Amino acid sequence: MSLSTHVLDTSAGRPAPGVPVRLQARTGDGWTAVAEGRTDADGRLSGWGVDAPGVYRLVFSTGDHFGQESFYPEVVVAFRITDPAEHYHVPLLISPFGYSTYRGS
Repeated sequence: MSLSTHVLDTSAGRPAPGVPVRLQARTGDGWTAVAEGRTDADGRLSGWGVDAPGVYRLVFSTGDHFGQESFYPEVVVAFRITDPAEHYHVPLLISPFGYSTYRGS
């Protein structure tokens, strides 16, 4: 299974490059680090492999992206992997005072 994300800055109408992202897996009562990276010049991060069903989350450190204080310094998106053979894409649309996400393709 592969996992990718795409961060778009809706306040600027363009991709959000350099956003730190961590992938974590739920283990018992906590979370375990699986991978980490930064979005590329097009706001994308891809190529992460997840080989087991379960609950995962992407933690986006969005606070420094805007160059000003933002209401959401971090965005956490939790999701469930049911079929490790599928590709999962989790886009994130951000602005200093809001965000949205969905399962992409």
